[in-house]
Amino acid sequence: MKLRNRNIEKLHTDDFDALIIGGGINGAATAAALAGKGAKVALIDRGDFAGSTSMHSSNLVWGGIKYMESKDFALVRKLCKSRNHLIKNYPSTVQEIRFLTTISKGFRHSPKYLWAGTWLYWLMGNGFTKLPRLLSPKNIKQEEPIIDVEGSVGGFEYSDAYLHDNDARFVFNFVRHSLNYGAIAANYVESLGAEREGEHWVTKVRNVMDGNTFTIRSKVLINAAGPWVDQHNELTGEKTTHQHLYSKGIHLIVPQLTETKRVIAFFADDGRLFFVIPMGNRTCIGTTDTHMEHPEVDVTAEDIDFVLENINKRLTLEKPLTQGDIISTRCGVRPLAIKTDKGNDRDFLQLSRKHVIDTNADSAHISIFGGKLTDCLNVGDEIAEEVVRLGVNLSDINYRWYGEPPEPVKQQFMDQAKRMNLDAMTAPTSTEPLSSRLWRRYAEQAMQMLEKIRQDPAEADILIEGTEYIRCELEHARDHEMITQLEDFLRRRAKVSLVVHHEQLRRSKGLKEACRVLFGDQAEERFATYFAENRDTSQPYAAPEEPQHTH
Repeated sequence: MKLRNRNIEKLHTDDFDALIIGGGINGAATAAALAGKGAKVALIDRGDFAGSTSMHSSNLVWGGIKYMESKDFALVRKLCKSRNHLIKNYPSTVQEIRFLTTISKGFRHSPKYLWAGTWLYWLMGNGFTKLPRLLSPKNIKQEEPIIDVEGSVGGFEYSDAYLHDNDARFVFNFVRHSLNYGAIAANYVESLGAEREGEHWVTKVRNVMDGNTFTIRSKVLINAAGPWVDQHNELTGEKTTHQHLYSKGIHLIVPQLTETKRVIAFFADDGRLFFVIPMGNRTCIGTTDTHMEHPEVDVTAEDIDFVLENINKRLTLEKPLTQGDIISTRCGVRPLAIKTDKGNDRDFLQLSRKHVIDTNADSAHISIFGGKLTDCLNVGDEIAEEVVRLGVNLSDINYRWYGEPPEPVKQQFMDQAKRMNLDAMTAPTSTEPLSSRLWRRYAEQAMQMLEKIRQDPAEADILIEGTEYIRCELEHARDHEMITQLEDFLRRRAKVSLVVHHEQLRRSKGLKEACRVLFGDQAEERFATYFAENRDTSQPYAAPEEPQHTH
């Protein structure tokens, strides 16, 4: 909290080159890019960083193979190159993974036709990944016994990539980079709208935690509010050439269905791709694609039935998955960019997730529409170019603002961890060594954790039962990651609430200890607030009943 409070004080008093509204992947990457290149940057979000669409993804970093069918080859080529770039620059976090896709009899394309498509996809990605393979039903059954191959005419295997941790953690690491480069960022600071005064935007904001309001001055205003870009543009009176449509996607987190580390893909009954994705000792299944009129969404009983029905049809499990197997759900909207003059009658199933940067040079205002995790480095670089066009001087325009530290730095960390015998210090809760996990999440900041553990081996103790997070990670989150509410840690800096049942967490003594680490004297209050405000997501959302009026 101290870091956040210091930053809020600076938001009051400093003038900025750019204020970014929204700390999802677009806003976080933009903040890291601009700050790294020398701009004076402020970043605010009315909730937590990555608190909406960016924490509800499939955790996949993929080149958009589904856009091959609509022949949007330029987009596929761009996304494949973006995927490759992320794999190269984040080798601990973004890793190649195989996708095994099964084709049913009567599907609109034959396996051989689709297999040829995967070769074209591989070539469009510069042959960066492993080669595609064509598979018979027998091959599929041998490699993935849980797949029901009755009614299958074969399938194929190809590569894309996935995030080894969770999407919100990936987003926060861009926020962390921006802070390292001198940006001033704060969560739970809501924009109430902005006005242009002379050469500056003056944005009125509210500290959500205490209700205090103040203003932030910036030369450029960047609207990266994700699904709420249109609403914030209304607040500031900005007219744009694009707007958003919304598509709801849900995933169910269930116990681990297969130990093979690959994504199993099918075409669901409605014809769209449907995934079974590894998530440590859990499996993530989904997704849906439901047109919504607004960005506020929740999981319905119909959503859950659709996913369970599709998965049970295609897998031969000992017993079918039911509502009782669901550990948690994730649910968000994809904001899809369309031209304002096209109206809402577009087939949103055919719309891509491409990003659009909409700049008003007269008012020095930028809106970012659409976008996805795969394309985040392009968003950062493109916004930097726009900001220069708007008259902001970037002192280090060619600075490489992203990526893990160089290999020698990693080697130094790994050597130190080995000397300490770190990986033997804590009971393994996953197949991955503790040293690899700490490096992936914190990079060079993990060096401080090694020193803490060296001085006190209890710093390597796992606090919350059934998870893999150790005491010094919680202390690091408290001091460096702006943990403001308990949910910020459980759902976004970590993925605890995704993989541990809500009721198990409620009964967890370790969670109460974690609260004491994070919040000190306020631990019990924060614990109670979390369970009062966060429902058990394994259950479908039940809308409150309308009050009965008697006449």
